[in-house]
Amino acid sequence: MKTKILSLSAFILSLSVAFTSCQKDSKSDTSDNTEEVTKQSDDGSRFSTESDGVANEINGILETTTGFSGRPGGTQGFICDANVVIDTLSNPRTISITFDGTACVPGRTRTGVIVVSMNQGVRWKDAGAQLNVSFQNFKITRTIDNKSITFNGTQTYTNVTGGLLINLASLGTITHAISSNNLSITFDNNQQRVWQVARQRSFTYNNGVIITVTGTHTEGNITGVAEWGTNRFGHSFTTAITSPLIFRQDCDFRLTSGEVKHATQLFNATVTFGLNANGNPTSCPGASASYFLKSVWTGPLGNTHSVILPY
Repeated sequence: MKTKILSLSAFILSLSVAFTSCQKDSKSDTSDNTEEVTKQSDDGSRFSTESDGVANEINGILETTTGFSGRPGGTQGFICDANVVIDTLSNPRTISITFDGTACVPGRTRTGVIVVSMNQGVRWKDAGAQLNVSFQNFKITRTIDNKSITFNGTQTYTNVTGGLLINLASLGTITHAISSNNLSITFDNNQQRVWQVARQRSFTYNNGVIITVTGTHTEGNITGVAEWGTNRFGHSFTTAITSPLIFRQDCDFRLTSGEVKHATQLFNATVTFGLNANGNPTSCPGASASYFLKSVWTGPLGNTHSVILPY
């Protein structure tokens, strides 16, 4: 049976499609690393999008379930492509989410299982509360080109500040952290890699909800790292958030600004979000219009390359 979820998750669920990545078709060009830069940017964007989308949906379930959140009641909504089973009697308590492949979310379908577990006695609203999120063949397929990405492994969610999003306006700020050291990622070419994660998501309210995403890991002399590991080409990489990623409710929960830097031994690519088709910063385009990103990198010969893509 489908378990219904808090109406607050309506805004949370919308975020899972706000950060839709784009694929630039390109032939391999060893002179400027175009193929690897393009695919690394696409893989990173998809991983970030789907990870945050799952976190948003789990938040919605936690907030509506008294046995997890520590608060009673709540208005209900739903996850359109999943069946949810909640067990608040076992130790640890569990939320099992089985995705059925229903094409109800624009741009993608999802299959597989996610199991959320939290020890008895822990309430999600308390500062420092933690839960475990286990991905079991969680596969997301992009419908425009039938490309997929599959997660296996675990993440840890921490409610750093405490508090529930339903009370955000009165609390001022709520901060969550997401970490992992063993997520296995399988790409559409069947390459399998292990990635690490260290992301922080801060929720504030100003004419609507604002979500600010940053990286919290330091790798060598690189700070602000959100993901790191080995990419599909077998090269070690880091993805650092160099300017916070901002999602705004008053812009239909679109990603309105921010910057990340993908670094490997072959290239450093800087990706800027919240632009128009000319590559200039823009205001809210509306739900049906596109924002654009600009990726800039330097090739082995010192030449600067760039591409502008919608998202």
